[in-house]
Amino acid sequence: MKILLVSDYGTLAGGAEVQLIGLRDELRSRGHDARLFSSSARMKTAVSQTDYECFGTLSSFRTIVQTANPSAYHHLRRVLTEFKPDVVHVKLFLTQLSPLILPLLRKVPSIYYVAWYRPICPLGTKMLPDGSHCRVRAGVPCLSNGCLPLRDWAPIMFQMKLWRRWRGAFRMVVANSEATRRALVAEGIDVSAVVLHGTRVRESRRQLSPSPTVSFAGRLVPEKGVDVLLHAFVRIAHELPEARLIIAGDGPQRDAMQRLMAELGLESRVTMTGYLPREVLEQTCEAAWVQAVPSRWAEPFGVVAVESMMRGRAVVGTMGGGLSEIIREGETGYLVPPGDVQSLGEALLTVLRDRAVAERMGETARSDAMLRFSQSTFADRLLELYQQAITSEVRAHDAA
Repeated sequence: MKILLVSDYGTLAGGAEVQLIGLRDELRSRGHDARLFSSSARMKTAVSQTDYECFGTLSSFRTIVQTANPSAYHHLRRVLTEFKPDVVHVKLFLTQLSPLILPLLRKVPSIYYVAWYRPICPLGTKMLPDGSHCRVRAGVPCLSNGCLPLRDWAPIMFQMKLWRRWRGAFRMVVANSEATRRALVAEGIDVSAVVLHGTRVRESRRQLSPSPTVSFAGRLVPEKGVDVLLHAFVRIAHELPEARLIIAGDGPQRDAMQRLMAELGLESRVTMTGYLPREVLEQTCEAAWVQAVPSRWAEPFGVVAVESMMRGRAVVGTMGGGLSEIIREGETGYLVPPGDVQSLGEALLTVLRDRAVAERMGETARSDAMLRFSQSTFADRLLELYQQAITSEVRAHDAA
């Protein structure tokens, strides 16, 4: 089968990108001709993994580009003509490629695999500036609530209008979790199926570190709740002076988190690594006793949780969103209310107080990940949907 994967970014910088590139490699290993089309937008240190590329940017012009990207339209049109895929799998397109690509997909079986809330929220988080959940549809409230500045609001509203007009180009919409499905359906978007993310099978982690250690991996942005984790770690450090915390990632809150770390007297106990390449990140965090996912927002899925489980690590995450579908309470980890410092600290301490508990939960987590979240299982389900989309297209053509 000839499969074209389409997404805004084509590097290994983020969880969504790692997952899609992993899927391409899995499909190729099965004999399928799978190729990736994405934009050129990337950090300077990132290496492109794409097969086809159009213009993209991380500059201030991104708002205009993601609204209407003529380079994406022209390059994708040429790729569709030359490659002639049997099916197109779109993952991300609203931050670089733009809705201009959608009319091109009307004549080829296409599915949209929704990995976050961007189709219904310009920020992709459904979270208001005060940290509360947004319960209204995108529109004027995005401006009045302070989510978007005026200069960005008009073009992004136009983008959303184009997306709604052309979303019928997809033969089916697939959600990455029940949480994402519910959010889409509430906005009037029909969802054909739910397929949980997969991740590549990794070797079980090496022995736990000598000191009880918590790891966090992700962007340093408000919705990820790193400040909540730091406050929770104050109690942990008081009860377990030998405990350590690794914060791996970068983002606009890095300086603020470093200041908070100093204010809380945690400088000798917390390591902030900044951005790390994927393999270095794995090595840095692999011996931790537990992975913390203290998100304030309802994570659409929670790729970092699945990756950690696959390495044999317990996970403490927040209730709501996809994390509630991943973590089995008391078996593979614990779920706590978002923003609850006390509950987060207590859940982490439950794992950190006893090495045997950390090891047992980690083993259960790995077994669960192997059963539910392997790349192979993920690819099996998607191939079924690809075939359904192709069959549906043939029937529609015959009926016409």
